[in-house]
Amino acid sequence: MRAESHAPACNTPATDALPAVAVLPPGARWRELLCAGQAIRFMLLRSHRRSIGFRICEDGLRITAPVWASLKQIDDAVQTKAAWITRKLSDWQNRHAALAAEPDCWRAGGHFPYQGRPVRIVLAAPALHFSSNTDGQVAMPQAQAQAQADSLYLPLPTDADSASICKAVQAWLQQRARELFSLRIGHFERRTGLRVRHWRLSAANTRWGSCSSDGRIMLNWKLIHCAPDIIDYVIAHELAHLREMNHSAAFWHEVGQIMPNYEQARVRLKQHDPRRLPSFDPSLIKE
Repeated sequence: MRAESHAPACNTPATDALPAVAVLPPGARWRELLCAGQAIRFMLLRSHRRSIGFRICEDGLRITAPVWASLKQIDDAVQTKAAWITRKLSDWQNRHAALAAEPDCWRAGGHFPYQGRPVRIVLAAPALHFSSNTDGQVAMPQAQAQAQADSLYLPLPTDADSASICKAVQAWLQQRARELFSLRIGHFERRTGLRVRHWRLSAANTRWGSCSSDGRIMLNWKLIHCAPDIIDYVIAHELAHLREMNHSAAFWHEVGQIMPNYEQARVRLKQHDPRRLPSFDPSLIKE
């Protein structure tokens, strides 16, 4: 990340004995600097990387530094990037405040995005006949599955709590994601001759997809919230990495071969942030 110029000076010592607000990764610790009267708190991790890295995560600022870097070098790096850090932390705090202020969608009549369109939650009476479903938790009534595609009928009592509704919707979305992504991968494999060695769902906070050097692909299950062309673009992007493990001109040519006119979907994807999608219980996420 490019350092901002005219960063405010950090002129007070860092402290190392800060109470953790989250479970720390092995070897990590909290630190804090006072920069121009404003405290910058961050989690410090060590690694064998060559430079000091800055990242805004769900628990705030994380700094990963080489094992050889001194605390003074780390503090100096924080000072250099203080303006960028302050701005990004402010954005992070505002985002979390906005999410906290959003009305709870996990209720009867609530809406959630599915393949780019809003779907309404309906709590169905137990007497309704539901079609079978592989996950055993969510099903749609046979009479309504096609006729009312803008509604999801959950086999839950009308007074079900938000946690139960969220869990049922999440199970349904993940099942749909597995089915749809598998179909689209197969579609592109047949068109291109490419073969995916293995793929699975992920629950990453900031990545829509990834492809390892051995041909294993991961797709964020929350892609199921996005429109079909965006889903296709992410799949095409990862399939292109089977031939080009970079983002060179050759890579983007490969993406275009797999999905012509992908550019519009790519632009639209940039407007989506996995962290701005409906909140789910992380303990329920099945990768």
